[in-house]
Amino acid sequence: MDLVIGATGILGRQICANLRRQGRDVRALVRKSSNPAQVDNLRALGVETTLGDLKDRGSLEAALRGVTHVVCTASATLSRADGDSIDTVDRAGNLNAVAAAKAAGVDQFVFVSFPSSESMFPLRAAKDEVEHALRGSGLAYTILQPVYFLEIWFSPGLGFDVATRTARTYAGGTGKLSWVSFLDVAEVAAQSLSLAHARNRTFSFGGPEPISQRQVIELFEKIGGQPFTVQDVPREMLLQQFETSADPMEKTVAAMMLILGHGDRWQFDNADLLSVFDVKLTSCREFAERTLG
Repeated sequence: MDLVIGATGILGRQICANLRRQGRDVRALVRKSSNPAQVDNLRALGVETTLGDLKDRGSLEAALRGVTHVVCTASATLSRADGDSIDTVDRAGNLNAVAAAKAAGVDQFVFVSFPSSESMFPLRAAKDEVEHALRGSGLAYTILQPVYFLEIWFSPGLGFDVATRTARTYAGGTGKLSWVSFLDVAEVAAQSLSLAHARNRTFSFGGPEPISQRQVIELFEKIGGQPFTVQDVPREMLLQQFETSADPMEKTVAAMMLILGHGDRWQFDNADLLSVFDVKLTSCREFAERTLG
């Protein structure tokens, strides 16, 4: 039995679907506050659901009964209920999951993080602590460090709207990084459970080419045949938010947006990843064509 933590999120749902396509038995940790439609969709896939919360160690112990593999994608960055924060979910909650999995004798723990950064910020610090705990836990682990998801950063929630042909860039949006599709990350996560060479390894990866935010917008303009109105959030404004904000989430968002100004060296040739996993990485052009189509 596989347990997916963060199963109602965009990545977790796709991982559940991929595991079910492999014929694996999957259990999803869901909360009372989870979207009922998303929970129903998981059940329609043949996924068993169990109520629990990363902040409740007892619920994790119950969810882990009979489980051999764990995939953890949970984060407070996109879906926040009462009591959720970077500290309670991304740090303490994920540490709870690692400790409970160790106590339950789980065979493998797959943790979705993101690459190391030149700058330190609250979410990066939380991920670092969990990665360190997992590596020292004695559990067989796979740590995945994908770069930013195309489907998140090029969506209306972050100012990119195909319908209105408007886009928002951050810190100039000129830094090149290897944007990745969440569909590819889900495929890698699902394959991790059945590949011996994926165990006790960390994979930092992205899409097939480094490209800037502005270049992605230009792709949409060329393929769609219509110009976008682009507004930039200046680096100075983001830097001030990062340096002055006392809120860990605000500081994290500012730091992640600042990376788009210079790329933070998040460019990968993916040779290490592709030597282990059978996955065709989605290009930004393919993403644009799919979105516009």
